[in-house]
Amino acid sequence: MNCIKLYKEGQLKKIKETLLEELKNCKLCPRNCGVNRLKNQSGFCRSGRFAKVNSFFCHFGEEPELVGSGGSGTIFFAYCNLACQYCQNYTLSHYGEGDIIEASELAKIMLTLQKYGAHNINFVTPTHIIAQILEALEIAIEAGLNLPLVYNCGGYEKFETLKLIDGIFDIYMPDIKYSDNLVAQKFSLAPNYWEVVQAAIREMHRQVGDLVIQNGIAKRGLLIRHLILPNNLGGSFKVLDFVRSLSINSYINIMDQYHPCYNAYKFSQINRCITEEEYITVIEYAKKIGLHRGFKII
Repeated sequence: MNCIKLYKEGQLKKIKETLLEELKNCKLCPRNCGVNRLKNQSGFCRSGRFAKVNSFFCHFGEEPELVGSGGSGTIFFAYCNLACQYCQNYTLSHYGEGDIIEASELAKIMLTLQKYGAHNINFVTPTHIIAQILEALEIAIEAGLNLPLVYNCGGYEKFETLKLIDGIFDIYMPDIKYSDNLVAQKFSLAPNYWEVVQAAIREMHRQVGDLVIQNGIAKRGLLIRHLILPNNLGGSFKVLDFVRSLSINSYINIMDQYHPCYNAYKFSQINRCITEEEYITVIEYAKKIGLHRGFKII
């Protein structure tokens, strides 16, 4: 856990203070809203000074390398810097269900998950509340937190912010949702998504490298997810080509569980589940270009 080293050197405190200062004119994500979140103003993500937590528990539905025997210590935050019209967690991401908590309470949650036997602390949708997470981490590490930290995000990350938090997180777990900007804008209101996500994931890979697994448990590295969308709206082949360009040993979970949620019924292109043929076609292409980690070989 590199974060402990940064804490002991006083660097964690400096990074936290920089991020908190950034909240005065918030440009921590590609939205660059410019609102003063320290005064509880909110921009696209609808989040102000403090984090909002929906739930936390030892999650056994994540990738096996995160779950192990004790589960992944998952913390679900409310709101998001994306606006996916088919989001399966829309009550959190769009409706903001959860409770506002301060740093000391968030630190207690991390320590509770460690006490329950979790293998890691898994921050789900951390992008818009990264400053608040670091506030809590400082407290939690002081109280004995020593688990790997997982940055579980939608891929729409600001390169400069990622550089600033270099060394904090052991495992990056981004989605790559699309390889087409027009599709990303239509279904997630995310301008320039393809350029943004490529720069972000290259930086993540530079920081932590390929996923390292010890005794069946992920310890460090990049774990990528790609949810196959109906009608190839995600541009899966282009996504996989990019993942392969990072490393032949890239870990990518190619997911087949898409089903219409939230506003998907408003769009004929995404108002159905994917077919078996759509799934197999993507898996076969991944195998063809040499990828071999993270997905079911069929």
